[in-house]
Amino acid sequence: MVKSLILCDCLGSQALDVDKISGVAGVTCSKVHTALCTRQIESAAQAIASGDAIIACQQERATFEDLAEELGVEAPGFLDLRDRAGWSDQAATAGPKMTALAAEALLPSADGKTVDVISEGISLLAGAADVVLPVAEKLKDILSLTVLLTDAEDVPPSRDYDVVRGQMRQVSGALGGFTVRIDAFQQIEPGGRGVFTLSAPQDGAMSQCDIVIDLTGATPMVPAPQKREGYLRADPRDPLAVSAVVMAASQLTGTFEKPLYVRLEDSLCAHSRAGQTACTNCLDICPTGAITPAGEHVTIDPMVCAGCGACAALCPSTAITYDDPPVHHLLMRMQTLASTYRKAGGKNPRLLVHDEHGAEMIRLAARFGRGLPSDVIPLELKVISGFGHAEMLAALAHGFASVDVLLAPTTERDALTRELELATAIGGSGKLRLIAEADPDMMSDALYDAAVKPALETPVLPLGNRRQIARLAAQALNLQLDAPLSLPQGAPYGAVLVDTDACTLCLSCVSLCPSGALVDNPDMPQLRFQEDACLQCGLCSNICPENAITLKPQMELSDKALGQEVLNEEEPFACIECGGLFGVRSTVEKIMEKLAGTHPMFATSEQAKMIQMCDTCRIQAQYHSENNPFAGKERPKPRSTDDYFSKRRDH
Repeated sequence: MVKSLILCDCLGSQALDVDKISGVAGVTCSKVHTALCTRQIESAAQAIASGDAIIACQQERATFEDLAEELGVEAPGFLDLRDRAGWSDQAATAGPKMTALAAEALLPSADGKTVDVISEGISLLAGAADVVLPVAEKLKDILSLTVLLTDAEDVPPSRDYDVVRGQMRQVSGALGGFTVRIDAFQQIEPGGRGVFTLSAPQDGAMSQCDIVIDLTGATPMVPAPQKREGYLRADPRDPLAVSAVVMAASQLTGTFEKPLYVRLEDSLCAHSRAGQTACTNCLDICPTGAITPAGEHVTIDPMVCAGCGACAALCPSTAITYDDPPVHHLLMRMQTLASTYRKAGGKNPRLLVHDEHGAEMIRLAARFGRGLPSDVIPLELKVISGFGHAEMLAALAHGFASVDVLLAPTTERDALTRELELATAIGGSGKLRLIAEADPDMMSDALYDAAVKPALETPVLPLGNRRQIARLAAQALNLQLDAPLSLPQGAPYGAVLVDTDACTLCLSCVSLCPSGALVDNPDMPQLRFQEDACLQCGLCSNICPENAITLKPQMELSDKALGQEVLNEEEPFACIECGGLFGVRSTVEKIMEKLAGTHPMFATSEQAKMIQMCDTCRIQAQYHSENNPFAGKERPKPRSTDDYFSKRRDH
């Protein structure tokens, strides 16, 4: 179905090039309305009723959604041309950007995976009596409450809710599935006259609940508490914060959809092998503690994951991939924006990546300031902390001259900073940056004042996983480079250097390499390496008994990285009996030198010769030797029936 773009110039405050938008973006445009949300709302109603409308207005979105509900049809799509392009000091040249934004609006949305989370309102309310008891009175008719008193005040006589005493020691889980450990736990003894008495204190009491309301004022019981769904926390000295928690808790009963933000492929994870730890990037960066070790790989608790995407950005093996939306959908959006902008006559577009906070900054800058430059194309994401080096390089390869990431006050910046350094080393300086301005006018000034470098003359379309995308983009951005790119420490690309004097070709590194970058040769003693597969996880250098391996972060852009190179090889040893090749000559000779004539097992020359034999000949030599380790007692003589009868007394 062909979409129809319903345009409005917002009381004549912006100019819209209908012919360019419809001709290049491939969308049918309506006439340009002036007051679509008020005087001309009948035109909007007709378009919405047709079922294929995109309203070019975000400000009055709620108005048009209510209109769709009244008409009994699905809500239309929405596109903000005014704040992102029309209201700007460079609005006269914003036609290509408007066309690109219109083309992006036509793309299908990425439907993420979700799981239902059920909360029955079973809640634990913890804190001092003077704080939590008034809160309990407000929530007792809404939630199934258990009040945990953390001070020594008397237990209230009301039995409208359960009251216990103790101290929270550990909280795990998330909305609909919390497990709480309580020390010094005391329950009410309901019988008797006067103040309720309590049971003897007990440590290690466990409780399950759907919601945890923490008004203790102590250290949060979970990492990143603001990101843990169902864990509500407020300063007990702040009445407004406590009231906000009461309101939030009252809304947490029912069935909720929890997005499944990331996907984990266990077999690709390079966390550890044979008890030796290698990559810990995701464990170190996760703000919520959703990722934990699970043997040779990690595991992710989807109920705790808050979807920041930092783990996917830093994962060297693509074992963790972001799924809300997936990478290929993001690349499709960037490619559509860049290619449509060029088709509409624009040159050297710049990409501005932002989240919901950034969208509000753009709206404020458009309404009260200079707006965005006409060559800056905004790209809104749910979260930007997972916008890694592969995505940055892909944007440059698509034909963007630069990529700016507009940070919000709550953005996790550790992963972004590392990824920006890596992307800059690969893509070149002056093309990538983080903008941390909190003032809309300062943001606009930073964009207007930036020096614009030319974009890639021949854009490419990187495909594959994030490693493949980064490699293809790097090749397109470094066509004239012959030598490998030097990368910062911790980069997921690089070479392995082997000290051939120290290496004994024991091949421990080969057996544990999680990506297969290090391989052996079954026909002769060789250590081979394929750079494209190397994750720089460090496992090989950690387990090398001779400390012969070091890592060198780099990116080899030629096809050499796709083939195998020999890092170390030696002449094999020929068995002195059958002549078959086995082992490494230098190793066998070294063993002979150290053990022959000195070790009890190889004290004689005949015994020492077994070191120089292959497995088959060694067994035969041992079997026929004087001190045969396989020899047993002399086999007993077979007995016949006559032998048994001869011993009977009745014969």
